[in-house]
Amino acid sequence: MSIKDLKVGCQTFTWEMLGKNWNGGPDDLLEAIAEGGYAGIEITDTMIGRYADCPDDFAASLKKHGLTLVSFAIGSKSGFTVRQEIDNDLRTTQRWIDFAAAFSGALVSIGSATVVSEGPREAKFEIAAEFYNRAGELGRASGVDIAVHPSSHHNTLLFDRADYDRIFSLIDKNLVGWVPDTGHILRGHGDILDTLRTYQDRIRYLHLKDVDAGGKWAMLGKGVCDTPAVIDIVAAAPRFNGWLVLEEESDTAAANPATAVKTNRETMRRYGA
Repeated sequence: MSIKDLKVGCQTFTWEMLGKNWNGGPDDLLEAIAEGGYAGIEITDTMIGRYADCPDDFAASLKKHGLTLVSFAIGSKSGFTVRQEIDNDLRTTQRWIDFAAAFSGALVSIGSATVVSEGPREAKFEIAAEFYNRAGELGRASGVDIAVHPSSHHNTLLFDRADYDRIFSLIDKNLVGWVPDTGHILRGHGDILDTLRTYQDRIRYLHLKDVDAGGKWAMLGKGVCDTPAVIDIVAAAPRFNGWLVLEEESDTAAANPATAVKTNRETMRRYGA
């Protein structure tokens, strides 16, 4: 797949990270992302707002704005590492699988396993893997692909290369895919291209963002990410669906999310996508 064939979407966390400083709703997100020149959107359970129980209405709004739902991203206060919460987390996951099933090709992206309680670290990998695999089974039964999205945020269980190796050794790659995130990988380990090659067969789509040499978020193309090399590897992945999803967490985005994501879209055009 050549870069000109790739589709470019936008993740809504750029607004979500503003917390109480964001007073808009999902329609504002759709408008800003469409005006930014994107073809698709990845929205989260936090930002779906009034559309949470209305997939048909959300589909109509997407169509109005010329957007495709790439993926629905979910998290949990359990960090997916509390055994007593697995059944609750699976019920919530099924809810969003049912939502995503209304959109052809849309995935459910499940957030990073995170440490939220005491106990041995190794046991938390096993709990997270059990949850991810069971979520993958739910997705398979409903015809919706499930993928895991590791992060480098506070208390993540999936930070460095050893963490990736451990969780992927426990997850059934036929049930659960991977959404690699360039910024999070670079913050955790420097072997990003080797990581992508090693687990290339798990890749479903890509989160693109950038960091500087110290691991601070940077606008796309302004940091250390070798974006063309990353795209070359991902585009050759056997189950890659063709979507590059841009997610911006820099101070520039915090000051003006809509302008930042529009700038990133222009950056991707210079790369050829």
